[in-house]
Amino acid sequence: MLEIEGLVKFFGRGTVNEVQALSGLGLGVAEGEFVSIIGGNGAGKSTLMACVSGAHQPDAGRIVLAGRDITFKPEHKRAGLIGRVFQDPLSGTCASMTIEENLSLAALRGRRRGLARGVRRQDRAVYRDLLAALDLGLEDRLADQVGLLSGGQRQSLTLLMATLVRPTLLLLDEHTAALDPKTARLTMHLTRELVEKSRLTTLMITHNMQQALTYGHRLVMMDQGRVILDVGGAEKASLTVPDLLKKFSGYENITDRLVLA
Repeated sequence: MLEIEGLVKFFGRGTVNEVQALSGLGLGVAEGEFVSIIGGNGAGKSTLMACVSGAHQPDAGRIVLAGRDITFKPEHKRAGLIGRVFQDPLSGTCASMTIEENLSLAALRGRRRGLARGVRRQDRAVYRDLLAALDLGLEDRLADQVGLLSGGQRQSLTLLMATLVRPTLLLLDEHTAALDPKTARLTMHLTRELVEKSRLTTLMITHNMQQALTYGHRLVMMDQGRVILDVGGAEKASLTVPDLLKKFSGYENITDRLVLA
């Protein structure tokens, strides 16, 4: 489904501030697989996500998604294939538009858009049913501006929007990091429901070790732009947070946030 081969990415190349964020990284993800990615600051997690989404282009290597080479395909041309949820709940929605208008835009992802009514009556019925499943009371607030929602409500809406049209790949970029612990747990519960229901191929970056152990079929650990651990199945299920800390022993970029989150 997703094949990443020899991915290399520099920032500030040729200057005194040159940083190599990805160092020949390779990773394969099967269809329907949920992979959690952890690593310290500077490990290259966000750069990997940005290269896959098209926000950055790599300096070398290949990214193949569902048989298509998307290595240098512009970000907007990947929109029909990739759904993404960001760390900041404000990033995935338009605050000045209503809930139903945001959902309507999400429903058109990857499709041609013309001059037509933005939200139709039959759309509202569908949106109400989808929002009711979130159990947040949003089904009765379709005409409310998204800017009025709490961070947790907004992130739940973003998750729904990212999966409204089934993406070939779902990218979750620390999507619970800005939420309080209770809201983060609810958001992860919703994430698991949406991913399992549609068998979505998913990459999730997290700084929370317990979250990485609890969710997903595989756990990938990164350091200095490469994969240093890749476990799944029974091996992943048997791991504990102390086990992961031992595996991090000797790496410089581990932070309190990674340990204590």
